[in-house]
Amino acid sequence: MSTRITVTVNGQAVTRDVEGRTLLVHFLRDTLSLTGTHVGCDTSNCGACTILMDGQAVKSCSMLAAQADGAEITTVEGLSQNGEMHPIQEGFREEHGLQCGFCTPGMMMAAVDLLKNNSNPSEQEIREALEGNFCRCTGYHNIVKSIQYAAKKINEPEKEVA
Repeated sequence: MSTRITVTVNGQAVTRDVEGRTLLVHFLRDTLSLTGTHVGCDTSNCGACTILMDGQAVKSCSMLAAQADGAEITTVEGLSQNGEMHPIQEGFREEHGLQCGFCTPGMMMAAVDLLKNNSNPSEQEIREALEGNFCRCTGYHNIVKSIQYAAKKINEPEKEVA
């Protein structure tokens, strides 16, 4: 049995019929071709599937697509605006916050949620915010530096153009 859902994904309204058992991560990847959201563990332990739903970080492998009906969803593909990278994307690039890149989208989305609620987190607060996201490559040091970079960028006063 299918259900019709309407969600706003990365600013675009989307209406689709979904089977009741379809996980949100599979809806995003398979139906909408937004493959930046990764399937890692299928148990909500690794965080590779983290997205923002109504502004909060959630693990999309632990939700049915039908549960997202009416929600506003942001995936890693929706972070950049008008060709400009989001500060967290810039931070991961500048501070080498990735190696294989598999965990990176989930890490970025968890970091965006953190920085929305705490624009100047301590190293300990960053590490605590990332507790539900696993990286098997980096040791987290450069991921933390990437988030600190983004926090600094977000807190910089806007430069006036003459």
